[in-house]
Amino acid sequence: MSTQQIPVVVLAGFLGAGKTTLLNHLLRSARGTRIGVMVNDFGDIGIDAMTVAGQVGSTVSLGNGCLCCAVDASELDEYLEVLTRPESRLDVIVIEASGLAEPQELVRMVLASENERIVYGGLVQVVDAAEFDTTRRLHPETDRHLAIADLVVVNKADQVPEDRLRAVRETVTGLAGRAAVVEASHGRVEPELLFDRVVPEGEIEGQMSIEDVLYGPEDDAEAHPHAAYETLSLTAATPLHPRRLMDFLDARPEGLYRIKGFVDLGAADPVNRYTVHAVGRFLRFYPEPWPAGEERLTQLVLIGSGIDAAGLRKELAGCALNGPQDAPDEHSMWGVLRYVRQTEEEPDES
Repeated sequence: MSTQQIPVVVLAGFLGAGKTTLLNHLLRSARGTRIGVMVNDFGDIGIDAMTVAGQVGSTVSLGNGCLCCAVDASELDEYLEVLTRPESRLDVIVIEASGLAEPQELVRMVLASENERIVYGGLVQVVDAAEFDTTRRLHPETDRHLAIADLVVVNKADQVPEDRLRAVRETVTGLAGRAAVVEASHGRVEPELLFDRVVPEGEIEGQMSIEDVLYGPEDDAEAHPHAAYETLSLTAATPLHPRRLMDFLDARPEGLYRIKGFVDLGAADPVNRYTVHAVGRFLRFYPEPWPAGEERLTQLVLIGSGIDAAGLRKELAGCALNGPQDAPDEHSMWGVLRYVRQTEEEPDES
């Protein structure tokens, strides 16, 4: 089982919310990250090959290692197969939902895909802070879309007074349940909130890229700050109890968008470590043999907005085994194994 699957992020939102602006921002910020984009029309994507605008079934290179496809919803699986070929060397795929299908239908299609080279990367719903009430009135399905989102970007935060922005965010948070909610202007969301950005070979993380040196930062970058997010790294030297780990993951709080890393389940499975991939409500484990000679640690990175770092550290510490009397029983792994992708002979029932 390869743990290097390509996350597929679904980007949704009503006309004018700023989906394409956010998408263009991600493409400009790509640097060494190769992004595959699936849209139904190239028209507003910032690329040079505008002659192919609107031609369904077309694929073009964006010049920075990224690829863009114009597709119909019925062609989704076909183009996922194209974009996930090893020669494409993509790191993430973003599907813009507009004009393709209802966002929940796209999510369902991604989750149901038999393509073993992809993994669900979350539903990102973009809302227009300035037009939020009007959007809800004209599109009653807004509330339903927010309820299934994994991350909500309250865009155009610079266009409304502070008290109005606070009211919009409170309403969105109530509708979105446990989803992370972040504010943004001009679609400026840090890519690391959505996916792992690749640092090009020879470039030190955090330093100015060659693109920055040659072309300068994005226009008005200082006037329009990026959406804030937080990263928390957790390490545990003591193996974790599988049942308490699942309680921790099942109860992950609102604002916590992504979890990634490895867990040590000790005697419950002494042979394997378990790679964890969680985004929104989605969770998957990937068992793989411990590398020879590597120290057995649980190492997790949690990414979100407004997360309680001290509380999360305490909760993870509570998952640690407390001596021989706390040994997991024979049924303790059932919760974990529900989220391990099964072979064709054993269909995944999670």
